[in-house]
Amino acid sequence: MIKNKKTIKHGKLLLVVLMNVGLFYSCVPTKDLKEANTNMPSKYVDQTTDSTNSAQLKWSDFFKDENLTKLIDTALTNNQELRIMMQQIDVAQNEVKARKGEYLPFISYGAGAEVEKVGEYTRNGAVEKNLDIKDGEEFPEPLTDYSAGLFATWELDVWKKLRNSKKAAALEYLSTIEGKNFMVTRLIAEIADSYYELVALDNQLAFIEQNLELQNNALKMVRLQKEAARATELAVKRFEAEVLKNQSHKFEVQQEIVEMENKLNFLIGRQPQSITRNSEGFIETEMDTIYAGLPSQLLLNRPDIRQAEYELEAAKLNIKVARANFYPSIGLKAGLGLQAFKPKYLTETPAALIYSAVGDIAGPLINKNAIKAEYNSANSKQIQAVYEYEKAILSGYIEVVNQLSKMKNLKQSYALKETQVKALTESIDLSTRLFQSARIEYIEVLLTQREALESKMELVETKKDQLMARVNVYQALGGGWN
Repeated sequence: MIKNKKTIKHGKLLLVVLMNVGLFYSCVPTKDLKEANTNMPSKYVDQTTDSTNSAQLKWSDFFKDENLTKLIDTALTNNQELRIMMQQIDVAQNEVKARKGEYLPFISYGAGAEVEKVGEYTRNGAVEKNLDIKDGEEFPEPLTDYSAGLFATWELDVWKKLRNSKKAAALEYLSTIEGKNFMVTRLIAEIADSYYELVALDNQLAFIEQNLELQNNALKMVRLQKEAARATELAVKRFEAEVLKNQSHKFEVQQEIVEMENKLNFLIGRQPQSITRNSEGFIETEMDTIYAGLPSQLLLNRPDIRQAEYELEAAKLNIKVARANFYPSIGLKAGLGLQAFKPKYLTETPAALIYSAVGDIAGPLINKNAIKAEYNSANSKQIQAVYEYEKAILSGYIEVVNQLSKMKNLKQSYALKETQVKALTESIDLSTRLFQSARIEYIEVLLTQREALESKMELVETKKDQLMARVNVYQALGGGWN
């Protein structure tokens, strides 16, 4: 009968616990997770379904110019923004370690010494007065107390709140690494673009100097024509003005060169100095074939898309963490040590031995608004992360499409401009001979020289745009961080 009564009593207690747990579960809100749309076209416009992808090339293999690769290598070591990002990675890594430690037991140690004098006409004083430690040995007055021991606290992670929090921190850490990789791709692309801009300015400066030589020769010719009464002062002044205009333009380009050099110096983290480069043969630079691969490869190759994906997975786990706040938390506390009023008694066990063990359970009951608000915020952030992920995918795809189209159109434009430059260059000599034989006016010589210079400057710009578009395609495909 006694056993049956105890069994019934324990069964009732278990039933009450189960009912309370069921009540907690029934009161916890649940929302469906929003899933991201990752559907992409099977191929790019006017591209094949070949999976060969230039993004898989290392940046050191993609760039052939030795001077450029040296600049990039220096920047990856010295760039300040990259160094700042590396510190953010360390912070995220330490956060993972901190979250990992939260679901493990916390064990600490402690030691103390205390002296106390209580009044004789108090409960503690009366006890000490009438109670001997041993036969014939009273409590000392004042009473000292010495203790030393180990203490442990542990929150049982029944609802996986702490483990999910640790996993979310780990995903945030991976997201930070991808953010660093994306910064590397942008840094490499910016250095390459600036380098090509600098080389293009060198070539434009060379064309201006060549044109100035032609114009000075034409100016001498017009002055001779004027002395021979075959040209007017107006022609002389127009040619002088054109020479002065291009001399002024020369100084403007020189200033742009200085600023571009210092921009590169800033990107690679060093004081202003001359940038080593090879500007010869810039116009004849061959455009290597670049392979776009498949749109779906962007999900694996682009660091910003992978970063958004990690952020999304972390947001999902944060919802579980916020939902676990509705459940009761279970904690354990324990202590083990030695305590005595004299140090010599600390070694006497079990007399000086002390220990404790406590278990508790606590959960929200009334006024859960703060927990509900945190849970709703976690759901909103998850939806936001979905949109960020989808935006990163769409942005990456559009960037590739735009740059591939740009490369195609620039190739056709460059071929036409190259023919234009050839025709105008030949017309300079032709116009000069015609003017000498008085078959055309001076203004035609002037316009021919001006148009020839402009066409050469545009040709350099187009070549630069071609090289920059190739770099931008490489970056858009996800290359450069490896």
